[in-house]
Amino acid sequence: MNTSDILALLSGADDTALFADAAQTRRRVFGDAVFIRAVVEFSNVCDKKCHYCGLRAPNANLTRYRMTGPEILDAACAAAADGAGTVVLQSGDDTSYTAALVGDLIREIKARHDVAVTLSLGDRGIDEYAFWRDCGADRCLIKLETSNPRLYKRLRQGEDFSARLGRVEAMRGLGYEVGSGVIAGLPGSTPLDAARDILLLTDLGLEMIAVGPFVPNPDTPQAGSPPGPVALSHRMTALLRVLNPEANIPATSALDALDPASRAQALARGCNVLMPSMTPTDHRSDYAIYPGKNVGANDDPLAEARRSILAAGFVPSSSKGFSPRSHHD
Repeated sequence: MNTSDILALLSGADDTALFADAAQTRRRVFGDAVFIRAVVEFSNVCDKKCHYCGLRAPNANLTRYRMTGPEILDAACAAAADGAGTVVLQSGDDTSYTAALVGDLIREIKARHDVAVTLSLGDRGIDEYAFWRDCGADRCLIKLETSNPRLYKRLRQGEDFSARLGRVEAMRGLGYEVGSGVIAGLPGSTPLDAARDILLLTDLGLEMIAVGPFVPNPDTPQAGSPPGPVALSHRMTALLRVLNPEANIPATSALDALDPASRAQALARGCNVLMPSMTPTDHRSDYAIYPGKNVGANDDPLAEARRSILAAGFVPSSSKGFSPRSHHD
């Protein structure tokens, strides 16, 4: 599939065929199973200044929090005990958590439960990621947000795209299952950027690929920008499914923030993962990357995720859910 083909499908030239192809590919590889990744968002403190994210350091309107080691462990173990096959430890770029503390958490979670551990901790050192891999971490997620270096530099306050891309590529050498992704309809992006996003994410050979629509946050410089089209997000994930049959592709929470029915649609259009927040309720709404994230989540997010999967006609899985690409059992 070349750039022209992708651009045509991104424009909606044949949604019926695209979504049917994505659904068939997903079913061939994963059957009806939907993997559940329980996310513990243990800190919303971030030293970055990204123009699109509510966690950005200059946002004085956000109530900041940091969970303690025992609180993180309790939340992660509660999710594992309730049948989540994967626990995701996620935070803003918050270096107050030492490599040793994170390593201790990984080891303790793995000692207590037979689960996969995924890290979503941002631009920590490669040596730290190597140490955490040795501690037992299975996966890491490092989002690119866009494949356009100029747009990346502008929206991420002067940061270097090549350094971020290099970090993604370095994770494979450490033995991780690697995930990355982009934001559909990011302010300043074009359809050609979206096509290039798809081609780059495919070329990287990732085990997990995430795309969610841009949701404007009133506490950021992009407050007045229009949201990313949900339809564009669906088309991007469907194309990525067709091009990456064995990748895990989540139906992201950003979809629900714009259209409450759109996550179920995403599952029917090629996605095979849900990532409910298991952050304690007194912090959950403060992990406000965008409006609507974690808002309205109930006291039993895993049960709600299972119900939504069943309602969409699929089967919730307690498997660790490794990608067939990584040759795990």
